[in-house]
Amino acid sequence: MKKHHAIYLLLFCTLIYGQKKTLQTKFTAEKITLDGKLDEVIWQSVPIATDFIMFQPDNGVKIPDNKRTEVRVLYDNEALYIGALLYDNEPDKILKEINKRDEFGAADFFGVFINGYNDGQQNFEFFVNAADGQADCLATDSNGEDYSWDAVWESKALITSFGWAVEIRIPYAALRFSNEKVQTWGVNFFREIRRDRQKYSWNFIDSKIGTFTQQNGTVEGIENIKTPTRLFFLPYASFYTYANADKKTYGELKGGLDIKYGINDAFTLDAMLIPDFGQTKYDDRILNLSPFEQQFNENRGFFTEGTDLFSKGNLFYSRRIGGPPSHSPETAANEEIIENPASVDLYNATKISGRTKGGLGIGYLNAVAQKTYAVLKDTITQGTRRVLVEPLTNYNVIVFDQRFHKNSSASFVNTNVTRDGSFRDGNVSALVWDLNTSKNTYNLGGNFKYSYVNDIEDKKKGINSLLSFSKTSGKYRYYVESNMVTKDFDNNDLGINFETNYYSFYGNTSYRILNPTKIFNTFNTNINSYFQFQKETGEIQANQINLNVNSTTKKNHYIGFGLEYRPFENYNYYEPRTEGRYSIDPTRFGSWFSLSTNYNYKFAIDFNPSIAFLGEPQRTSYGFYLSPRYRFNDRFALYYEFNFFRQNNNKGYVDDSSNNDALAPDLIIYANRNVVNYTNTLNGKYSLNSKMNFNLSARYYWSYTENKNFFNLENNGRLTPYDTYTDNKNQNLITWNLDLSYNWWFAPGSQMTILYRSNAAKYDNLINKNFGNNYTSLLNNQDLSHVLSVSVKYFIDYNRVKNIF
Repeated sequence: MKKHHAIYLLLFCTLIYGQKKTLQTKFTAEKITLDGKLDEVIWQSVPIATDFIMFQPDNGVKIPDNKRTEVRVLYDNEALYIGALLYDNEPDKILKEINKRDEFGAADFFGVFINGYNDGQQNFEFFVNAADGQADCLATDSNGEDYSWDAVWESKALITSFGWAVEIRIPYAALRFSNEKVQTWGVNFFREIRRDRQKYSWNFIDSKIGTFTQQNGTVEGIENIKTPTRLFFLPYASFYTYANADKKTYGELKGGLDIKYGINDAFTLDAMLIPDFGQTKYDDRILNLSPFEQQFNENRGFFTEGTDLFSKGNLFYSRRIGGPPSHSPETAANEEIIENPASVDLYNATKISGRTKGGLGIGYLNAVAQKTYAVLKDTITQGTRRVLVEPLTNYNVIVFDQRFHKNSSASFVNTNVTRDGSFRDGNVSALVWDLNTSKNTYNLGGNFKYSYVNDIEDKKKGINSLLSFSKTSGKYRYYVESNMVTKDFDNNDLGINFETNYYSFYGNTSYRILNPTKIFNTFNTNINSYFQFQKETGEIQANQINLNVNSTTKKNHYIGFGLEYRPFENYNYYEPRTEGRYSIDPTRFGSWFSLSTNYNYKFAIDFNPSIAFLGEPQRTSYGFYLSPRYRFNDRFALYYEFNFFRQNNNKGYVDDSSNNDALAPDLIIYANRNVVNYTNTLNGKYSLNSKMNFNLSARYYWSYTENKNFFNLENNGRLTPYDTYTDNKNQNLITWNLDLSYNWWFAPGSQMTILYRSNAAKYDNLINKNFGNNYTSLLNNQDLSHVLSVSVKYFIDYNRVKNIF
């Protein structure tokens, strides 16, 4: 009998929850005051969105009546208004940690998801937490949630006797929609009760379906809206004071302007004139022993905000723009380099992006970099000369992305770099497809990329192609992929790519629970297999099989572990740094464990140890990540991270005859070495309120490589002892970074930032294994550089100032 009841309940839930909900809205001529009270009369005249349903952890369960949520929607000619009453029978237990923008912390939140085209492809998401903080993002199924996107909107949250309440005003300028007289928008409302780690949505989001954005409800009744001109100016002024031991303290004043213009209701132009990236977060530099460059995160707002279109095909690595010069200066006899810029300045950058009613997304990005020179000095005559290391350079990206059937897309992407004069140019084009069945059960994805590089004397063409098929819904899922890259494929002028000349196969199968059990809130396990083969010889370049388990307990502690196995030796064609040569990497077996306790508690900890054994005598690697965090109150919190990793008897490249004339031709030297890394990070925040925050970020990094003995790399990829090599190739890198900042959002879209920054770095061949001495030796006036900066950005809406002029 109970079994029959369960079947009837399942059928009932399927019928009720499977239908999209619809909410009617209403035009308002009454002024809405954002105070969280919803006391305007017109709020009582519109229908209510209620009956929220749990998304996580127990998917499909109705929200209890004592925690019900009621949402109303109004609109006028300028904006959409959302009023929400979030009931809670224990309002004194509502979590409300204060954080800076786009960080939720330990706080309840309410969210609004809007798709102006109702095409199931992209949501504009706006969140307000119980501490009156804001977060916003662009969300797609392919790229997830992108919180680098920042819109200008207003909100007010208020704790009440029945729970809490929110009022939100979203200008149409922050959204994208068609120009039809009668609008139907895709909408969903979202709520998290943080203390229970329970998430609810108005329109049911079925976790069995592998999509989030296609499970919105709709809002109807928006008619004849007269959208304002979308023209915004963001002028800024910054003053920097620099101090270090090498130069006299000096100041620098900078100013510039960002412009945002709505070409029409769908497309927006963003322009940046005289960019200033001086307050961008520092890079986490490491001791890089690999044959490839270190890849850095993008921290500059212009290149992260609303760039989902430009990520299509993974061709665009924005750090190329304004990055290091593409050429190194060549010195003559008796010359030395006395000035070599680490980055290239930009004249301007512009991007246009948007999507038509028919689903065609168009993205265009252009940036122009200035000429950049290094300065060389003749050590005999003391004369100096300038050498061009980066000419006038134009960077260009264009994307056409056609969406169809509300869940699929096909894209064309082109990146182009043109350098003035006899410098290298690069051009890459790609076709990208992401095709889903009507019920989002299966996916066919892939791409075809073609690169052409004109390096004056060396022109090369290459291909990179990928095809994948996957099951994307249900408890059991799988994914298979094949990839082929030719030897001359090169997208590194405006992208980043490390490995070429191979074909590979990847497979994944996974299982997950869709509803909690007696032990777990969430549980999933997956098995992955990857094999990569050198295209010309067919030798295995990479191979790995791994098993991973991830779970969340009933008390919301995360526990995970995994096993990794490399059953065959790898033929490494990259480590020797010489074309046609390779070294052989041994088999490997490793494991990891991860624990992350519930962040709702004032004290929480993350712990992640790992260990691996390689198929050579005494060759191992092991390490651990430890991060305790403590929330003193809703305003003040500190987070400490310690990361230790050690490789014993690691084998790697140190020298060859092309870099050392004392070595015989074609000789490549490898070292047997110990590699040790320590990373200490301290982050903290103190929030005066949701619009004023003090933030601390400090990082101390120490890594050294101690060579024990040396080898000659034979032509068969094996190593033989080479005891006559005596050069000191040890490496020791110590870095220090400190950012202490005050941020004040003094008006919508307007911000003042005061930043103190100090940094230092030491690199040499001498290793001092005393941790304390290494730390203190770096923190002195001879090595430290200091910057104090004040930056003010002011948001100007043309519609609010046009009458003044």
